[in-house]
Amino acid sequence: MPFEIPVTPGPDEAREWAERELADPVYDAAQPTFIDRIAQAIGDFLTQLLSGPVGGGWSPLLGLIVLLVIAGLVVGGLLIWGRPRLAHRVSDGSSALFGDDETRTAAQLRASAAAHAEAGRWDQAVAERYRALARGLEERDVLDALPGTTARALATRAAEYFPGQAAGLQAGAAAFDDVRYLRRRGTAEMYAAVAATDDEIARTRPSHLPDALAPEGVGA
Repeated sequence: MPFEIPVTPGPDEAREWAERELADPVYDAAQPTFIDRIAQAIGDFLTQLLSGPVGGGWSPLLGLIVLLVIAGLVVGGLLIWGRPRLAHRVSDGSSALFGDDETRTAAQLRASAAAHAEAGRWDQAVAERYRALARGLEERDVLDALPGTTARALATRAAEYFPGQAAGLQAGAAAFDDVRYLRRRGTAEMYAAVAATDDEIARTRPSHLPDALAPEGVGA
């Protein structure tokens, strides 16, 4: 079997082969990011600073100041780029309603919301009043806000029993998530809207009985 003689490309063909190879996306993925370049530059600078001759133009005080400035830049970069934004801590952008708070009644939550509103703490006022709405539904045996239930999930379920307040429930859930995740600051108007929805639901009979309360043979 004859041996194949290796082909030696000419200059133009060799350049074409090299350009084709470097066009592979794997080379782009391997390129250092902007943060990588900053980190490399800082590392090189520190290496030169610490390995240079003693007394080579750097006083101990100046070296300490430079190190503190670099440390501040690193910490600032981590706070800005290295920490996930609050609004994306969970995939659907929704916050669990109660967390570890499973004991306060609807009346206590409404009182807490009113106290926050009186003090102008609208974020807390909005959140507490929406929790009061949810706890009120639990106390009426309309539905249970199980651990991990989000504001939007509760609004969707509650709208099945209070279709006339569906828009208010969804708006209240959005306001709850906004103030919890700092997407939007609470306002007196947001609090008033959530409170109005809570009041309407409190004095409205469900459109039908939940499954657990429906008489046998009656569909929910």
